[in-house]
Amino acid sequence: MEESFSHENSAGLNAVDSFIIQRLDSGDIIYSNPNAKFKLVGPYVMGGKLGEGSYAKVKECQHSETLERCAVKILKEKTLRKIPHGKENVIREIKLLRNLHHKNVVKLHDVIYNEEKGKTYMMMEYCVVGLQELLEKSPENKFPVWQAQGFFLQLIEGLEYLHSRGVIHKDVKPGNLLLSCDKTLKITDFGVAEQVDLLVGDDLITSSQGSPMFQPPEVTGGTLERFPGYKLDVWSAGITLYNLTSGKYPFNGSSIFRIIESVGRDPLVIPSELDSNLSSLLQLMLVKDPFKRISLQEVKKQRWVMQKLQPLRGDEEGVSLWERQGVADPHSSSVIPFLECHHFPEESIPYITEHERNMNESNTPYFKTSCQMSPPPNVKKKRHEGSSCISFQTISSCIQS
Repeated sequence: MEESFSHENSAGLNAVDSFIIQRLDSGDIIYSNPNAKFKLVGPYVMGGKLGEGSYAKVKECQHSETLERCAVKILKEKTLRKIPHGKENVIREIKLLRNLHHKNVVKLHDVIYNEEKGKTYMMMEYCVVGLQELLEKSPENKFPVWQAQGFFLQLIEGLEYLHSRGVIHKDVKPGNLLLSCDKTLKITDFGVAEQVDLLVGDDLITSSQGSPMFQPPEVTGGTLERFPGYKLDVWSAGITLYNLTSGKYPFNGSSIFRIIESVGRDPLVIPSELDSNLSSLLQLMLVKDPFKRISLQEVKKQRWVMQKLQPLRGDEEGVSLWERQGVADPHSSSVIPFLECHHFPEESIPYITEHERNMNESNTPYFKTSCQMSPPPNVKKKRHEGSSCISFQTISSCIQS
């Protein structure tokens, strides 16, 4: 189909001032495809961008000697200065992560500072996807109950370890839970976490900066000067479980104010499709009085947690980490094209069509974790652009290179 537009003046139509606009297929539009800029930060080779948030961006990288793959969180000093407690949160996160070692807590490999450019590079354990992104691409925005149970059990293990070290996360939510290639859940984003003194004998805290939809009444209502921090994480884990199994939130609103109002005022309503054991667990975890709310140790004793749920026939796979992301080859790496363009520039692809560029962008997942200052989950994020060097996917290998 063609569309045309002609321009005609009083002197009549001529070849100079007339033109035609024709609709072209995206495969016919050719762009110059510039080589990816090869960059080393310390011993790490930088790869493609995985995500970008309000104060940081995340890229894939690979250690040039050990070949270990990482995700690097890149933070700019000038950006952190504009965010309340921005620099303090980063310093706190680095300090905490250096001393945390558990299979369900994301690992910090290295920290590199570039004082000249005012940048901090946090080399983290590489994960392939976040639970929030999987939820958004899942039917009805929820997981099969048996799969949600598997993620929840890992979350409880991770939180139990953190609490044993005196660490209160304060911002547990699907957006801060990542999955490795073998589907091991990793708790991430410790920017607002707090560590209490285990010798004091209590976990009482005075504030929390987490996402309002996942915060308990003692935080949103401000009625208590001091409240138990571990019970805060229990509440947030309960909201997370509610969301994973129902695709909904028990307390919601059109604005942060409405959400806060709902948390303090509205009664807890459990979806009818959830079974009685799960319903009972949620009711105990989401008790509004923190001193009556169950502990993690009590959570582990509940029937729904102790029973081994089995998938229904035809749903043995659950929500796939790969297919939902539109990834053709989960073993691809975004670092390889940068190496190819550096070592074999004559073989790099000189041109790319608009259709190919759009396909690259649509297949590039957006990690909504580790670089956001905890916006409400229903706020839409900006989709990031794909690499311009070569067609590749950024959800990468389950095989350590």
